[in-house]
Amino acid sequence: MPIEKYGVKLISIGFLSPGDGAIIWRGPMAGSALKQFISDTDWGDLDYLLFDLPPGTSDIHLTLVQTIPVTGAIIVTTPQKVALADASKGLSMFRQPQINVPVLGVVENMSYFTPAELPGNRYYIFGKNGGRELAEQNSVPFLGEIPIVQSIRESGDSGEPEALKNEVSSQSFMALAQNLAQQIAIRNASKEKTKVVEVNQ
Repeated sequence: MPIEKYGVKLISIGFLSPGDGAIIWRGPMAGSALKQFISDTDWGDLDYLLFDLPPGTSDIHLTLVQTIPVTGAIIVTTPQKVALADASKGLSMFRQPQINVPVLGVVENMSYFTPAELPGNRYYIFGKNGGRELAEQNSVPFLGEIPIVQSIRESGDSGEPEALKNEVSSQSFMALAQNLAQQIAIRNASKEKTKVVEVNQ
């Protein structure tokens, strides 16, 4: 049974393991767990089902696209060059002819720092517009940018969604959600539906 709060259902391998213990799994074991999360979890009726995957192009990504038809991929990056290099590889993987999962867009996390006492100031600690440029170079939508601010960290620690607060950063999450929902609607209206990937290894 997934945990549910604020109307969002969630399942994580972290719920099934000791909080201070590392899970040391090879790819097939992680893939098997992912399949169980899909088939053995009582999800009920959902509007969207999102998978938060690790960076890169590992077995877990391949397992996902081989298990269910994925509507689309969202590439999340930070603005600096080293992160963009990984994000670019991930984007390229989903576009491989044998995988062919549409990329719905790019999200830039930690885009800029804004101190609470100076809400009008933006400091581009990790660089500027890296995610936006990645989206433009690959002709995919730029879905939004999330700032690095103290209240987001505090919301994560307290379990209260930042998007539900009356903060400047809340607007970033709402805009991102709206842009993503729009891209999903466009994709769902397409005559070409995503298929389960068949990869011969």
